[in-house]
Amino acid sequence: MKILTTTSVAVLTLAFAGEALAVEWNASLWGTRRAFTEHVEKLSELVAERSGGEFTIDVNYGGLSNNRENLDGISIGAFEMAQFCAGYHRDKNRAITVLELPFLGVETLEQETAVSHTIYEHPAVAAEMAQWNARMLMTSPMPQYNIVGTGEPRDEVAEFDGMRVRATGGIGDMFASVGAVPTSVTSSEAYNAMESGVVDSVAFAQHAHLSFGTIDIADWWTENLNPGTVNCPVVVNIDAYNALSDEHRAILDEAVQDSIDYYLENYAELLEGWEATLAEKGVQKVTVAEAEIAKLRAGADPIHQAWIEEANANGLPGQELYDLTMQAIADNAPD
Repeated sequence: MKILTTTSVAVLTLAFAGEALAVEWNASLWGTRRAFTEHVEKLSELVAERSGGEFTIDVNYGGLSNNRENLDGISIGAFEMAQFCAGYHRDKNRAITVLELPFLGVETLEQETAVSHTIYEHPAVAAEMAQWNARMLMTSPMPQYNIVGTGEPRDEVAEFDGMRVRATGGIGDMFASVGAVPTSVTSSEAYNAMESGVVDSVAFAQHAHLSFGTIDIADWWTENLNPGTVNCPVVVNIDAYNALSDEHRAILDEAVQDSIDYYLENYAELLEGWEATLAEKGVQKVTVAEAEIAKLRAGADPIHQAWIEEANANGLPGQELYDLTMQAIADNAPD
């Protein structure tokens, strides 16, 4: 029988201790790697690099959960990190849906980021997320949505009447207010819905039109409708976050801004090539007259007020969240 020496026992002990120090997280996303997910990919890269490989985040695209159930997965600890969009389940994340109201006036991705993070820090948001054992980490800033469609271009509000459009959140409410028929099929389902004629048009940011293929079957795209955007946070499981060592938690927190900066740079490059993409795919660029857009904006105020009243009725500080959003938009307006 081989007898372990004191030295060999010490080596084994150190080996097991070193192994115990390693932290492996799973992040649940969906679709494929795209501009919308680049900050999560960058975060994973930076965390591994800065921890010397002791803290890693495995980014999964649909293998852990579907996009409507990521918040549920976080709540039970099925994975440690996830991305979700508020419009997919408004009843689960009511507070942050203020950021999805139509025609808020956000102009840039940098402004969108600052406004989102301001709202994420509000105690009402933190408390609501805590019900799902979730902690806000960072946003996934997207430009103002515009729609692609099939058939004849629709550039007048009257032409939206009866239009079946894939649109979620406040954007969907805005289209409904002028007679359109919004549906909240997920981004992954949008192409099939459009191809089969279930919808006539799809509201997305540019990266999503590319990633999910709706631009490939579109006849036209509105370049300046800009009704709003959706809000898609990245969250972490509270227990997993609290279980991190101080060093690893600091590495994660400090990597957030660098990851957002990388995301913004990457998205800017995508936008620079958008005109060429439209030309290449033969998609007609439609400019909606300012008078028509004004009609849509006029309908936004009642939607905003209805959101405040519903939030208040649900025990949220609706007016406070709305006012904070509008103040953050003004405070972070581009020069």
